[in-house]
Amino acid sequence: MRDPAQALLIDLDGVLRRWDPAPMIAVEVKYGLKPAALLETSMSWDIYQPAMAGEITDAEWMGLVASRLPLDEAQAAAAVAEWQEYRGEVDPDALAFVRGVRAAGRRVGLATNATDRLRGDLDALGLTDEFDLVLSSSEMKVHKPAPEFFKQACLAIRHLPKYVLFVDDDDRVIQGARAAKLAGYRWAGPEHVAYLRKALDLPD
Repeated sequence: MRDPAQALLIDLDGVLRRWDPAPMIAVEVKYGLKPAALLETSMSWDIYQPAMAGEITDAEWMGLVASRLPLDEAQAAAAVAEWQEYRGEVDPDALAFVRGVRAAGRRVGLATNATDRLRGDLDALGLTDEFDLVLSSSEMKVHKPAPEFFKQACLAIRHLPKYVLFVDDDDRVIQGARAAKLAGYRWAGPEHVAYLRKALDLPD
């Protein structure tokens, strides 16, 4: 049996922020691109990794995405700009969980792979004041699931790894968190919030 966690680290995309594919696909259709072409291009490891590690800016990353599209320069830039206008939506169940944990006196940190656009996104989503601290891979210069990310995160939230619950939607990240001795849990929706609260020794 693990000791109850004393702090929560939680991911943004796929947990607190969800994405409706419809507006993004609409942009791709408008410019004659196949559905998910922009997402797939942006996730190409050779440009995604340096963006998440803070080696290039979000603007530089998107410039590289545009350069790889089968469009002329002006159309590619316009397609990427329109695609970027949609910034996702807050998951109300995940946010309610975060608020409940903080209300019970536990520290909560946002721990996410993100570019230098993160702070603006949090403002736009109304999430800026919902955490005790924000841990962004681009600011830390290391991204999940690297062991150094979890080491820095635990130092920042001021608890030993064994007392930190890490919630993410990515299996690789959860495996990395567990390897770093944190309690890792894969978010699949709100149905297991009661279990997560129990892991933090909070009442149902």
